[in-house]
Amino acid sequence: MFIPGMRRAAVGLTALAVAAFGAVATSPEQADAGPKPVDVTLLALNDFHGNLEPPTGSSGTIAGQTAGGVEFLATHLAELRAAAKKQNTITVAAGDLIGASPLLSAAFHDEPTIEALSMAGLDYASVGNHEFDEGAAELLRIQNGGCHPVDGCADGTPYRGAGFQYLSANAFKTATGKPLMAPYAIHKVQGVKVGFIGMTLEGTPQIVSQQGVAGLSFADEADTANRYARELRRKGVQAIVVLLHEGGAQASTGGINDCVGMTGPIVDITNRMDPSIDVVVSGHTHQAYNCDINGKLVTSASSFGRLVTDIDLKIDRRSGDVISAAANNVVVTRDVAPDRRQTALINRYKTVLGPVADRQVGETTTAITKTQETLFGTTLGESPLGNLIADAQLAATDDEQNAVAAFMNPGGVRADLNAGPVTYEEAFTVQPFANNLVTLDLTGAQLYCVLEQQFVTGRTLYPSATVGYVVDPNGTTGTVADPCAGTRVVRGSLTLGDTTVDTAATYRVTVNNFLAGGGDGFSALTGATNLVTGQIDLDAFVDYLTAQSPVSAPTLDRIRTTAEVPAA
Repeated sequence: MFIPGMRRAAVGLTALAVAAFGAVATSPEQADAGPKPVDVTLLALNDFHGNLEPPTGSSGTIAGQTAGGVEFLATHLAELRAAAKKQNTITVAAGDLIGASPLLSAAFHDEPTIEALSMAGLDYASVGNHEFDEGAAELLRIQNGGCHPVDGCADGTPYRGAGFQYLSANAFKTATGKPLMAPYAIHKVQGVKVGFIGMTLEGTPQIVSQQGVAGLSFADEADTANRYARELRRKGVQAIVVLLHEGGAQASTGGINDCVGMTGPIVDITNRMDPSIDVVVSGHTHQAYNCDINGKLVTSASSFGRLVTDIDLKIDRRSGDVISAAANNVVVTRDVAPDRRQTALINRYKTVLGPVADRQVGETTTAITKTQETLFGTTLGESPLGNLIADAQLAATDDEQNAVAAFMNPGGVRADLNAGPVTYEEAFTVQPFANNLVTLDLTGAQLYCVLEQQFVTGRTLYPSATVGYVVDPNGTTGTVADPCAGTRVVRGSLTLGDTTVDTAATYRVTVNNFLAGGGDGFSALTGATNLVTGQIDLDAFVDYLTAQSPVSAPTLDRIRTTAEVPAA
């Protein structure tokens, strides 16, 4: 247990803290009288999502600087190791290194990303929800190596597996109750032991397809961390770091090294963690922060390799406990020399990928962003690109399956479209999951329930142009158990085309297979009937761009509020 200092202003344990928690700790003053503490540097990242090349648009900037790209990330990591003692540096990650990746990585089942991060010196990583996108067997292959069971070794060379260790403490094989992968690792530095516990969020089954988590169960994050912290202490490990793919967000006024008005699951989880846990490297929310939560250093390095968190630990040689810890989020700027080995890796895979990536599939008249509009004070509104994708999905199923509406989940829209020509690679980056479209029957009452569930889950379903409805900000929100009890959607306001929805009538609606399975908490969709699976969502998007080009950003007028449409 330690009291972390913000921005490297490290603070030591007090005698009161030792007495309160029973930790075998040493203050800096006491350490001065004995053997010199061991300096350990942790270099941390999270939510890389296969961004080997520098991300573009808003995804490629942070703190007012262009950032990211594995060629530059590798250089920054090398420079940070050189500034510290290389042998005392451990490089870690908090999940979602793969999945929802650009085409250059995804076309090869993210093997290029694993190869690149291994070459960049990554040591340990927790699993994230996207590590389960293709299922447990594929995750084990990513760790251990071997050609893909369907696509083989697509680049013509053997895949050797990860050069780092994935850790998965709270994902268990349901049949045996055993962890899917190693729950923790112990790393020795100059005779002292540092323990790393890796986990994903307990809610992974709600945000990953059911095929991806088949045969697995997920446990509470804090309970799991405390369980393995006890086991580590029995093995003589006093310095304990949790790599957790769950996070929070600070207020918009906070910078990359601030912790202003911190909210989100990470706060409660950290507050419930055992005092013996010293550092929590977090992720999932794609936010940057540097916090002291309940005496623990809690960090996050945003996403896409734009930041590296540089964490300095001082560990007492005799007790093995952390004396102090401090962190600094460092921007991965592009003004350094690119790492030559990473450049060669990127070029090799781009050559194998061939002309597919550069094929023009459409054109936009202006940039079309995934940014959500503000709806009564929160970002719970429509998105230009989200609406466009919903229109594409309806166009792919209106004649084919008699669909009259389509809805798109916000988490499936991964990047903006720039103005001008759109390549296949750019379209893929927007929709990288290869979900199938599913057209299904819902009653009008079920449709209202689905829309009410948006306010329970905190996620907006982007509607096709045929959909219109009115939201009452003063209405009540339903519950997880009964989302239909909500009254946020004004009854009688929901229209499909020019027709008011009848709660007793049945309508054909298109979503992707992730939503159809109840993904993102939309359990109301699992009550649908007459499901018919159609084409891949990316194919529908590409077909629409080609047929409708040049494409403009849709107007955001499908969801309105009672302030815009007063009650009759």
